[in-house]
Amino acid sequence: MKEKILVVDDEKPIAEIIKYNLEEEGFVVLVAYDGAEALRLAFEEEPSLIILDIMLPRIDGFSVCQQIRQKMDVPIIMLTARESEPDKVKGLEIGADDYVTKPFSVRELIARVKATLRRARIQETSSKQLICGELLLDPGKMCLKKGADNIELTYREFTLLEFLLQNVGYV
Repeated sequence: MKEKILVVDDEKPIAEIIKYNLEEEGFVVLVAYDGAEALRLAFEEEPSLIILDIMLPRIDGFSVCQQIRQKMDVPIIMLTARESEPDKVKGLEIGADDYVTKPFSVRELIARVKATLRRARIQETSSKQLICGELLLDPGKMCLKKGADNIELTYREFTLLEFLLQNVGYV
């Protein structure tokens, strides 16, 4: 299934250039031209990644980012003409995963999109806890618990148990 990306920018030519290039890379692209529409699409469509401008009509990009972060853990790349250090720091502190300033290279933006999605996939797969009876194996923390007790394992024991729990029912 193709990954869905939400592009949010009130400058239609920029949004269309980004949309065209992402579609050429095989992504499904949704476009919003204001903050309210961005929130609606984000919550209804659950995109894999959001490219978000800061200076938007109705609701600004900082507020959109904060509201999305309260309900979703989707990667967000800020794409904006605001290039001051305080703006960059604020964007990253409120939950953006990356910050790109305009004017920008489309090739670089696409590379950043792919890298951000790759990191999100790795984080998602490493954070899935595996449960078998009273055992809880957490690959992200490399720990095994039985109830409230931690069980010490060597690295080899841990990876073997993880493999077995991921393949329950297979010989």
